[in-house]
Amino acid sequence: MKIAIGSDHAGFRYKEILRASLRNAGHDLTDFGTHSTEPVDYPLFIRPVAEAVAAGRFERGIVLGGSGNGEAIVANRLRGIRCTVCWSIESARLARQHNDANVLSLGERLIPESDLLPVVRTWLATPFEGGRHAQRLALIDGVAV
Repeated sequence: MKIAIGSDHAGFRYKEILRASLRNAGHDLTDFGTHSTEPVDYPLFIRPVAEAVAAGRFERGIVLGGSGNGEAIVANRLRGIRCTVCWSIESARLARQHNDANVLSLGERLIPESDLLPVVRTWLATPFEGGRHAQRLALIDGVAV
């Protein structure tokens, strides 16, 4: 899968863990930064990830920060992005199954490191269920159903 990834300084360590793991799993990964733990303004690194996914250059995006909340807000400003903050395997499964989330936002300060890879693997592997959920996504987008 073609994945865009980006973080601020507070999500940098988890981003580096994900970069290695996702590449080892055979995913095509592009890192939009940041590239250290030096403090940065997260929109500068999160918006390009969301723009790349919205433009169709990537199938999915992963953004990281301290809580993941600000990152999700930035990503969701773009039409066509369905970014969700996940903190558990179940939240990741439902984000894909019911919401067809195409960007995942993670908070390094809120997710134990032991849960990081299982959450991301679940999010990547879970298909969108469609059905009544597709109708709801259309309503979110303001499309008459």
